[in-house]
Amino acid sequence: MTLIDFNAPDLARQLEQLSDAERDAAPFGIIKLDGSGRVTEFNATEARLSGYGSRPALGLDFFASVAPCMGTPEFKGRIEQAQRLGAVDIEIGHVGDFSDPDRELQLRAQSASDGGLWICILREAMF
Repeated sequence: MTLIDFNAPDLARQLEQLSDAERDAAPFGIIKLDGSGRVTEFNATEARLSGYGSRPALGLDFFASVAPCMGTPEFKGRIEQAQRLGAVDIEIGHVGDFSDPDRELQLRAQSASDGGLWICILREAMF
């Protein structure tokens, strides 16, 4: 397994070099959205640690159907603003998860090379 550093400045580029199986085994959640905000990847770690489980996520609008709690000006709004400026590279703290509404999360969002977006989620017990 290739080691991946959640705090690496080039996290998105590192993710793009990994296989699907390596991203699935990462120690933190990884979600990839296409240019319209639809989920194209939802790694096994995210499904397990978030409590989202085996519910369908692929093809769904992330902010409307998968994680509407993140469709806020503080998160989605910052992503949209960064996209308008050219590239997304933000980190934000967030409270709330599917299995634990009080769990603290650290989220990183970076532009994908194909015009989409990588969202990585580190949970409180891990940082």
